[in-house]
Amino acid sequence: MKRENIRNFVIIAHVDHGKSTLADRLLETTGTIEKRLMKAQILDSLESERERGITIKMAPVRMSYTYEDQEYEMNLIDTPGHSDFSYEVSRALAAVEGAVLLVDATQGIQAQTLANYETARRVGLTVIGAVSKVDLNKDLADEAALQLAELLDCDLNNILRVSGKTGVGVEELLAEIVKKVPAPRVDDISRGRALVFDSKYDEHKGVIAFIRVFDGSFSMGQEALFLATGFEHKVKEVGAFYPALQSTPDLSNGEIGYIVTGIKDPSMIKIGDTVVTKDMTEVDYGKYALSGYAEPQPVVFVSFYPQEAEEYDDLKSALLKLRLNDSSVVFEPDTSELLGRGFKCGFLGRLHFEIIVERLQNEFGLETTHSFPSVEYRVKTLQGEEVQIKSPKDFPADYLEAREPIAEVEIVTPASYVGGVLSLNQFFRFAEFDTKNLGGRLLLSSRLPLADLISDLDDRLKSITNGYASLTYKVVGFEKSELTKLEIMVAGHVVPGLTRVLPKEAVEREGRQTVERLKDLLPKQQFVQAVQAYAFGKIIARENVAAMRKDVTGYLYGGDRTRKMKLWKKQQKGKAKMKERAEGAGNSVEIPPSVFKELLKK
Repeated sequence: MKRENIRNFVIIAHVDHGKSTLADRLLETTGTIEKRLMKAQILDSLESERERGITIKMAPVRMSYTYEDQEYEMNLIDTPGHSDFSYEVSRALAAVEGAVLLVDATQGIQAQTLANYETARRVGLTVIGAVSKVDLNKDLADEAALQLAELLDCDLNNILRVSGKTGVGVEELLAEIVKKVPAPRVDDISRGRALVFDSKYDEHKGVIAFIRVFDGSFSMGQEALFLATGFEHKVKEVGAFYPALQSTPDLSNGEIGYIVTGIKDPSMIKIGDTVVTKDMTEVDYGKYALSGYAEPQPVVFVSFYPQEAEEYDDLKSALLKLRLNDSSVVFEPDTSELLGRGFKCGFLGRLHFEIIVERLQNEFGLETTHSFPSVEYRVKTLQGEEVQIKSPKDFPADYLEAREPIAEVEIVTPASYVGGVLSLNQFFRFAEFDTKNLGGRLLLSSRLPLADLISDLDDRLKSITNGYASLTYKVVGFEKSELTKLEIMVAGHVVPGLTRVLPKEAVEREGRQTVERLKDLLPKQQFVQAVQAYAFGKIIARENVAAMRKDVTGYLYGGDRTRKMKLWKKQQKGKAKMKERAEGAGNSVEIPPSVFKELLKK
């Protein structure tokens, strides 16, 4: 395909604004997938995506489209909409020249709409505005088009109207992409050079790198080099996404596709790296490195432990493979007296963490036990040393100063719900709100600790506004705070997975609520279990889990009561011995994974 006839673009939008449905219609209209083989959300391949109805992983696909008697190669990357997956969007934007900014006619501009637009504008992409779901309500579609035209600072006639459900406006959108999105540029470099924007692992082919070629070409049999890792390999296969992987003779300047490396070690490939074709002359490969995308910075940390000790290596292998196409997942070995060997993992947000839990279960069959999500704290110890704390169990009881990460939050809400949004100050540590009018909607900006944001802020916001408000955020730095470690003890032993770092004023309330919930959630044993909350050097709350009742005298009928009394005393002594053993060896009292999962729910 001639470079002038290649168009690379993404669809960006807020979550649930119809990106994947529109992508379905684009595939159908261009004949990329036969109508009889079509299914909803065909680019969403993960089970979690289909269950939740949202896009989690970016999905590239190549389409062929004829416009004014010329054939064009259209490379689309469908992207996620949730703010936790902004890094996915940044990777996609680094590989294309244009973006379709999609706005739901029934919801209008949302928080992530603004964030995605700013990111696309900052990297210099051509942005095409489109209103989706126009078949639902014409008046709302007109209002959304006005908002979008104002945001893009363009004529109202330049805003397209499409429906992924009915196919209205899809042909017009394809034509607009051909006319407005520029063809890939040409650099004066003869050897092949490409950006690795994603990857996956195949049991037979090894690591498959998803690439955007910026210079030269790649073909089977060539020697290639990954600049960041220094890994050299022979290209086993090249191809494109239709959307299934399909081999092609080569990948040339401007095209998006994949190369098969054959390597079985996932750690040798780094997303965001540059891959170049290698010749026999000695050259300075460093000068050929492409600027990739914004490096993801994990902000939520959770310790993972396999349910069975022998599954430790399986969990490590699964995390390595997940990191191949999700470079933001970082992990390091961790141990717990109660839960054994595991990994301390870093994520980009609460939803990101939940998705990885689901993927471990769905894709690798691994059930895990995990700690409460935490953030990174920066603490100055009594010795004056500043340390970074990523696990609550490592937080010191005494310190000189503690700082926690702060997030800038933007909330877009209909004006009628502003009072409810402002009332969230009762539950979360928001700074003063700044307000901006978006034409029928308001943009509220504020700052709050990241720890508050990853608890249940999103759920509370949706509840207060009946689902009409949305939020996006970014971490902007660290600020001083009065913090304390809360530990939970069961049968006299601390459960590391339940340890949290909280603001001093919230410790007693959270401690009391946690032990009350554990009283209902913990399975009964043959003895009474003490559940205690420990902070400030003392027990601040306690509940008892009643012993399992077994009627040891049920088989007795009539006779002297002294016989029953003997059996009851014998039972009582047995329970006391079991309790002593449990308190002497903490792992005798097991905390089922289901209890951890329930406690994570607010």
